[in-house]
Amino acid sequence: MITKDYITTIITEYLSDGPVFLTGLKIGSDNHINIFLDGDEGVKISDCVAVSRHLEKTLNEKSLDFSIDVSSHGASTPLIMPRQYKKHIGRDFEIKLEDGTKMEGTLVDFDGNEIVLENSFRENKPIGKGKITVTKQQKINYKQIKESKVKLKF
Repeated sequence: MITKDYITTIITEYLSDGPVFLTGLKIGSDNHINIFLDGDEGVKISDCVAVSRHLEKTLNEKSLDFSIDVSSHGASTPLIMPRQYKKHIGRDFEIKLEDGTKMEGTLVDFDGNEIVLENSFRENKPIGKGKITVTKQQKINYKQIKESKVKLKF
């Protein structure tokens, strides 16, 4: 029988400690397996093909009936692992916190426990007329993040 745990084990052992890693897995009632990968430096088609072939070979040995789709994590899909943040430093993010707060800013750092978002905005000068551009940084504990998405620019 094909289970999520069984497939996850096969894939994570195959990818062990490499630059590509599993970010999602769905198995339909008809044993259609959807696998989502991400990588420290992105995901190539050859990475998807290699995972698909390895899984197909392993499942064929068990004489199981299945179909497989392997793809990248997706640009508009929320990040789900701390490991994914490093490659997105310098990009704009939309963050939702566990308490319902929403934030936006440019990711400038991630140390494994906290992300640092930076925002620039115009505000009145403290003395005199006119406005000045102010840049502020906010540290956010990773455990407080409910959802974070890269803001795509077109």
